[in-house]
Amino acid sequence: MARLRGRPLEWQGRAPRGARPGDEEAKVDALRQAVLIAATITTGLVAGLFYAYACSVMLALRQVDDRTYILVMQRINVVILNGWFAAGFAGAPLLTAAAVVLHLGEEHRAALPWIAAALVVYGAMLAITFAIHIPLNNELDAAGDPARLADPGAVRGRFEPRWVRWNVVRAMASTAALGCLSWALIMYG
Repeated sequence: MARLRGRPLEWQGRAPRGARPGDEEAKVDALRQAVLIAATITTGLVAGLFYAYACSVMLALRQVDDRTYILVMQRINVVILNGWFAAGFAGAPLLTAAAVVLHLGEEHRAALPWIAAALVVYGAMLAITFAIHIPLNNELDAAGDPARLADPGAVRGRFEPRWVRWNVVRAMASTAALGCLSWALIMYG
C-alpha cells in the first residue's frame, strides 16, 4: 500500500495508464494543501491592509484638515476597487470555503475546525464591511466635492470616528482568521 506523509492510501478503481496507486490521492492532497496555503495568503493580505489603515493611514489622515481628509478618503474609496484588491478580498473567503470542502474527509478533520472558524470570523469581517464601511464610504462620496462643502467638519465628524473604530475591529477579525488558517496549516502537517 502506498503512503503519503505517513498516511496509508487506498486505491479504488482502475489506475490510468502509467499511473501508480495513490497518484490521484497525491494530486488531491497537493490541491488541498495549495488551497489552504492560498486561503492563508489572501487572508493575510486583507488583514495586512486593514492593519496598515489602523496603524498608519488613518493616523496620518487624523493630522490633516477636514477638506483634505474627505478628498483623500473619497479617492481611496475609488482606487481601492481594483482587481488586486478584489482578488484578495473575495478570494480569501472563496478559497477558505474550498479548503473547508477539501478537508471534509475523515483523515483531514484535524484542520477542519480551524478552517471553518477562519471562514466564520472572515464572514464577520465581511458583515462589518458591508454594514458599516461601505455605507459610510457611500455617504462620504455623496457629500460631493470637499472644496464646496459648507461644513466639512460635520461631514468628517459623521464619518471618521465610526469608520476608524470599526476598521480596528475588522483588522482584528481578519487577523484572527489568519491565525486560524495558520494553525490549520500546522494541524494539516
